[in-house]
Amino acid sequence: MPVKVITEPAKLSFINLKLIFPIMIKKIFPVILLTLFTITLTSAQQSTYKRGSEYCSYKKIHSNKQLVPLESISPIPGHTFDVLNYKLQLDIFNCFTSPYPHTFTASNIMTFKVDSTLNQIKLDAANNSLTIDSVRLAAASFTHSNDKLTINLNQTYNAGDTVTIKIYYRHNNITDGAFNVSGGFVFTDCEPEGARHWFPCWDKPSDKAKLDLTARVPLNVKLGSNGSLMDSTISGGARYYHWVSHDPVATYLMVMSAKVNYNLDIVYWHKISNPNDSIPIRFYYNQGENPHAMEAEIIPMTTYYSQTFCEHPFEKNGFCTLNNLFSWGGMENQTLTNFCPNCWSTSLLAHEFAHQWFGDMITCATWADIFLNEGFATFIEALWTGHEQGYNAYHNEIVGNASTYLYSNPGWAISVPDWAVNTPSSDVLFDYAITYMKGSCVMAQLRYVLGDSLFFAGMKAYANNPDFRFHSAIIPDFKNQMETTTGKELDWFFDEWIYTPNHPHYQNWYSYHNMGHGRWMVKFTANQTQTNTGFFQMPIEIKFSFDGKGDTTIRVMNTSNHQLFTWIFDARPVGVPQFDPNNNIVLKEASIIQHEDNRMNYEPPLN
Repeated sequence: MPVKVITEPAKLSFINLKLIFPIMIKKIFPVILLTLFTITLTSAQQSTYKRGSEYCSYKKIHSNKQLVPLESISPIPGHTFDVLNYKLQLDIFNCFTSPYPHTFTASNIMTFKVDSTLNQIKLDAANNSLTIDSVRLAAASFTHSNDKLTINLNQTYNAGDTVTIKIYYRHNNITDGAFNVSGGFVFTDCEPEGARHWFPCWDKPSDKAKLDLTARVPLNVKLGSNGSLMDSTISGGARYYHWVSHDPVATYLMVMSAKVNYNLDIVYWHKISNPNDSIPIRFYYNQGENPHAMEAEIIPMTTYYSQTFCEHPFEKNGFCTLNNLFSWGGMENQTLTNFCPNCWSTSLLAHEFAHQWFGDMITCATWADIFLNEGFATFIEALWTGHEQGYNAYHNEIVGNASTYLYSNPGWAISVPDWAVNTPSSDVLFDYAITYMKGSCVMAQLRYVLGDSLFFAGMKAYANNPDFRFHSAIIPDFKNQMETTTGKELDWFFDEWIYTPNHPHYQNWYSYHNMGHGRWMVKFTANQTQTNTGFFQMPIEIKFSFDGKGDTTIRVMNTSNHQLFTWIFDARPVGVPQFDPNNNIVLKEASIIQHEDNRMNYEPPLN
């Protein structure tokens, strides 16, 4: 219907107008404004139903407060080696019987590749939790203080050398929040940096390593861990579980979950690439629980995730419910997710299982990149809803996420550079409004900016990129991959939505002008009024209705504040134009008012 489109910067004399009645996020005035964003009444704060993302955030904030604080809060010294493998042997036999002590003896054979000339290495080992007894192989001596284990090597090694050391150690009889013991349960819980409480390691997510774990337990105990169960042997009245992850694992994703008389079901997902090959998915659960619905749902969910991103990347997967020491949510340990007791819900399953692709297969390199984990998983949680119930259900979930963010926004960016060096508190790192809700909405808005075809092609390319698969990534890696795949420059998008706090407040103006001869001119000024952050560039959509001739939606790129758009129509526009009619820019507050332009006789050129 439009016959001419003209865009130009608005003249200051035209836009110097005091806008009235700004929209409020907590109280919406019943005035003449057309509010383009509404608060849903079913937000997480107002409902007894907990979304998987909400369970996840709550768990990670509150469970990690139980971790005993480390004595040193200074940044970890420079990393001059790459850990290739941890081989752990743990005797946790006595932890399963009264009085359920937290003590165990263990050894850690660690193999690493030298990055630059060195004769000592520093590992993370919490003094309150671990006592180091001795070191062997290429380790000559050690000191252990301020939660750092300094190991002096038997010679100077050069870049490219592979070195193996052995550490004999004990876990002390304390509760530290990472190694948990209670009434026949033993499990670990490490994110963000709790692994150092149960074995010496380089405890940052950037250095992923393979894991070989053997644990001695009573005969009536089932124990799960990362990777594949290589064997389960009986000797001397004890059972030895031997688990091996052939794929690298970040230390915070390394896990043991064990219980006396655990129930265990195993279902099999057949690969898309080879239907004759299958992936075992193990379900450990407590007496009185019924995971059968989730056992059925995991099969189509695995297929959908595999088709959307890449084929299921690991040799097995699994889920296990724990006890009241793990009372909220889930933890996406690689190939073995922990759930709270009886927490067999679709939403939690969809969220935590999504992490096997984004968080586990591709891990955030630093905590400044947590968006690559939680923002992705929360978005995929909504994708699964849409896959099962249709696009409107997906969009409603994203709109609800935006509502929660807008209601609770604490005012910091999704990614803060300092987090790459200094790990923030769990309250900040796993803030529900920012890390989960805003993060998922940013992904939804990127989908809107790129369109489905380019967006999902970029996601698939990212998941299949060998530079990232089974490695770690930073946010610019994801941005660069999306740019390469789509051919779009996205610096502006990531700068404003990832690295800038808050969101736009639109207070837009419009006016209609009868130009005669059946022609009408519409002027629309895209105006942002926020003072707590910068300008947000975005493609915007405006929907116009016409007298007896239906409606039309126009999409333009809003590249500057107070930007004036002018259109000439061959029909009379009626009513108030709808700004962002499909609510694709969910992270916003918005209103629109009519402006009486005195320049009624202005005739734009029609060439």
